[in-house]
Amino acid sequence: MKTDAKALQTGPTAIVPAYSEMSYKWARRRILFAAMFCYLFFYTGRQTFGFAIPGIQAEFNVSKEALGWVSAGMLWCYAIGQAINGNLADKFGGRRVMSAGAILSCMANWVVSFSTGILSLGAFWSLNGYFQAMGWAPGSRILSNWFGKHERGKVFGFYVFAAGMASVLSFVTSILIVHIFQLDWRWIFRLPVLLMLLGGITFYLVAREYPEDLGFPSPHSDTDDTEHAHVPDGESSASRYRAVLSNWRIWMGGLAIGFQNAARYGLLVWVPVHFLGGDGSSNGETESLIAPEWISLALPIGMALGAATNGWVSDRFFGSKRYIAIALYMALATVTSLAMYTIPSSEVYLGLSVLFLCGFFVYGPQSSFWALCPDLVGHKRAGTAIGVMNFFAYLFAGLGEPTIGMFMDSYDSTSIIFLLVAIASAASATVALFIRR
Repeated sequence: MKTDAKALQTGPTAIVPAYSEMSYKWARRRILFAAMFCYLFFYTGRQTFGFAIPGIQAEFNVSKEALGWVSAGMLWCYAIGQAINGNLADKFGGRRVMSAGAILSCMANWVVSFSTGILSLGAFWSLNGYFQAMGWAPGSRILSNWFGKHERGKVFGFYVFAAGMASVLSFVTSILIVHIFQLDWRWIFRLPVLLMLLGGITFYLVAREYPEDLGFPSPHSDTDDTEHAHVPDGESSASRYRAVLSNWRIWMGGLAIGFQNAARYGLLVWVPVHFLGGDGSSNGETESLIAPEWISLALPIGMALGAATNGWVSDRFFGSKRYIAIALYMALATVTSLAMYTIPSSEVYLGLSVLFLCGFFVYGPQSSFWALCPDLVGHKRAGTAIGVMNFFAYLFAGLGEPTIGMFMDSYDSTSIIFLLVAIASAASATVALFIRR
């Protein structure tokens, strides 16, 4: 085991002990797992809405399009929050912002559960969207502090894998509440989010902002970020925003992830409705050994595994050229979504397999998108860049929700979702080719 006698300072006079390579590796793994553990529970606060739609529709007597606008309100507030909170993470630190987001979102979900109509539901769900936006960019900022350029694809792959598993967890807990425990839709917003509260508190206790805080060297002391080495430590918020928004590749990445996220949330919100039917029960078109609510689990499982691969693929096979891996997966997402649109409901097991692949390719590029941000602007501006790019992601996702709901109401068909997802995926693949980084 190699030992370095070098001692580092975390303040003007504070001397910290020397470190070993092994302890440095364990510290970095601990930070990564802490971020993954916290974000594993975040989606219990926002991706459960699709399972609540049938119950809400029955109680409030509203259309799918109206509920699509409620979902859009949350997504747009999330987008605004991303644009703000990513910069706050650069300014105040990701540890505090991410932990606060988990706690506040848990509280907001409980408030949502006491909604008395479509207006209060929309207002409280939108507020929750802002608190949810305090998670992703701040956590990404911490990972950018701890890992260098050529590790980012793999590390963000793990981080996005945790987000994908969070989708699985949100689906499972919602299924348990509605179909196993036979509770009404309000409990979807009360019980699963207690896990998010646990994750936020744990993250605050375990995570640290910089390697230097524990006496370890920065991974950015080598040649990884030389083109951004001029960025001052005390850079102002205005200067960070100017630097990020003046980078045209950030704009192209924002458009590409916007279409990708519209496809992703189209699946996450409306696939449960497609498999359960408009009233929350089986659509009754076919019989299978697998209940329809469990068939929908193929989607988030595929998403989780896809997210774990794409960043690694960009590092391993394309020399960290993220746009190639993004375009490849989104092209395959187009193909699998079109296939899903043509599969009849009687073909349960074929539909299960293709739905898995659809989730795999639609969500996979997320890890490359987030690794792309510090690649483009440097790790010191990573939180701001990720927040800005995520603003585009959820702006487009919000536009997609009422659009999909409108088409479902107009054509009285839930399978049309897959055709719309294919169109969005093709647009994402096309735009990604212009990033060329």
